Amino acid sequence: MRVIILGCGGSAGVPMLGGPDGRGDWGVCDPGEPRNRRSRSSIVVESANGGRVLVDTSPDLRIQLLSTGIGRIDALFYTHAHADHVAGLDEVRSLNRILDRPIEAFGTEPVLAEVESRFRYAFRPWSPPGFYRPVMLSRPIRAGTTVEIAGSSFLLFEQVHGSGTTLGFRVGDFSYSTDVVRLDDMALSALAGTRTWLVDCFQRAPHPAHADLALVERWARQLGVGRTILTHMGTDMDWAWLHANLPPGIEAAHDGMILSL
Repeated sequence: MRVIILGCGGSAGVPMLGGPDGRGDWGVCDPGEPRNRRSRSSIVVESANGGRVLVDTSPDLRIQLLSTGIGRIDALFYTHAHADHVAGLDEVRSLNRILDRPIEAFGTEPVLAEVESRFRYAFRPWSPPGFYRPVMLSRPIRAGTTVEIAGSSFLLFEQVHGSGTTLGFRVGDFSYSTDVVRLDDMALSALAGTRTWLVDCFQRAPHPAHADLALVERWARQLGVGRTILTHMGTDMDWAWLHANLPPGIEAAHDGMILSL
């Protein structure tokens, strides 16, 4: 299987809007390092038989798919309903046209209900031929179960994200935990033995809704993860600094990174 990291930035991306010249607020990130330019977090999970699951529809989805050469998606998976993870939903219309069918969207019942409340037109029944709007089929799932999606088996677990929750998952020896600050025993059990873990790490200092560097390091040691890759990073996370200072087994993601598993 493969995992394609479409975007690894926080909710505002890197750089954020603004800056002294209006061309972006980079924080401590070096603008001259291409791997510091981060679009909003999203990935594609590609099974051994080529089935592709798009995890979240970020606001940057169109350019992400074009940049990585991904022209077909077979199903959608929503980790939660925050805008930086769903606001690119209208781009699904082009994916519908490529498949010539509605696309199944998997998520917890509350998440799908929230997405549908904002994009009600995308969940109306399809009247072929053609697609003048995105067309999605709601497929509720829940933490603590395993679901088959486009040729991959997803083990689902709940994560605490500030005052809310997100859905993490494990596919084989790969796990994904975006937007997380606390993991309960069920989540830790699901993650145990993971060889490759793509995990939220927004900044170096503690944050009320996102994991920080020290927390991720502690989790990785506790779980015995072979390769931990940081994602959902903000302007505090300069790529060169991370490359020079992260302990063995932990590294920073970058947009367009491909994990062959």
